[in-house]
Amino acid sequence: MKPSLVLFALIASLPSFAAMDEAAIAKGVKTHDRALHITDGWIRDPYICRAPDGYYYLTGTTPLPDDKRQVADKYNPGIGKNSIVGYKVCVWRSEDLVRWESLGEPFSPEDGIWYSQNPVHFSKSDRTTWKLWAPELHFFDGRWFIVHTSPSPAVGTNLSLTKGKKLEAPFENPMGVKIKARHDPSLFRDIDGRIWLIWNAANVAPLKADFSDFAETEVAIGPSDRKIGHEGCSIVKVGAKYVLYGTGWSTDKLRKGTYNLYYCTADKITGPYGLRKFAGRFLGHGTLFQDKHGKWWCTAFFNANVPPLTREQARAMPLGDNAYTINEQGVTIVPMELRILDGGDVSIRAKDPAYTAPGNEEIEKFMSQ
Repeated sequence: MKPSLVLFALIASLPSFAAMDEAAIAKGVKTHDRALHITDGWIRDPYICRAPDGYYYLTGTTPLPDDKRQVADKYNPGIGKNSIVGYKVCVWRSEDLVRWESLGEPFSPEDGIWYSQNPVHFSKSDRTTWKLWAPELHFFDGRWFIVHTSPSPAVGTNLSLTKGKKLEAPFENPMGVKIKARHDPSLFRDIDGRIWLIWNAANVAPLKADFSDFAETEVAIGPSDRKIGHEGCSIVKVGAKYVLYGTGWSTDKLRKGTYNLYYCTADKITGPYGLRKFAGRFLGHGTLFQDKHGKWWCTAFFNANVPPLTREQARAMPLGDNAYTINEQGVTIVPMELRILDGGDVSIRAKDPAYTAPGNEEIEKFMSQ
């Protein structure tokens, strides 16, 4: 039997881990020194933002709420013909990152531009084949913005806006079909008020004030030495630096090794950017966000071909032959240290030791940061 199959049989027999109890999460949020498994439930690409109303909002790639496979097939990887990914944007909110309430499913492809352009095509497609990936929520100037990508039934992206402060339909789609298909779209608002769209790995372009189109031609950005990765890119600003972060597998081969977060920095959003650096292991397609006390966190989730390893297994085993993680199914948040260095550059690193350093299978050799 192949080593990976032996490993799967071993760890599949281990008991699954529930989300931490509320007291432990609350303590961990305060101490900011270890990863916290804050919610159960099948999810990929978890995205957390903090809105002006004082709540944290959570969304991500999810099954339909009534899909029983999310329990029966807990470690479904979410890819291929047996994927359990659904087509609705599920949203939760919390005042403290501890207790979460569901806000239902305020958005589906029927609220986007592609359904309105070709409802017949949608009506002829079996809803079980509809997929909605990597949604993000942003709140700008009293309105919610939703971006996501979709492979089916229309290959396209949506940039959809609410008409007011409530996260509910009807949604406006001011860019129309000009949004096209842009993988893993994200939004960034600069200090001058301009809102930029980031997609692929990576392209950026500013949006017009009425969001009807791009204000300028797109620019390809990325590290000076190599690609940032292949997906899950976004931008934050730390001090005077623009930080582009994105996702790649540690071996540079899809679904081989660990799903990691990398970053690079620049003085302008369009670059040039510096070398690719390592931000954290098992943090691929994570969200960097600040809590109410200014502390930085990164979301993390299960993305592997086998059930989660223990921390000890991940340290001791070679992990280059398959896709591995230590993250349980659900949402984990990992404390991050973002420092402004002498000279103004930025250093980013996970604080929990299990996420801090690259594994032995890491293809890139990093200089000290």
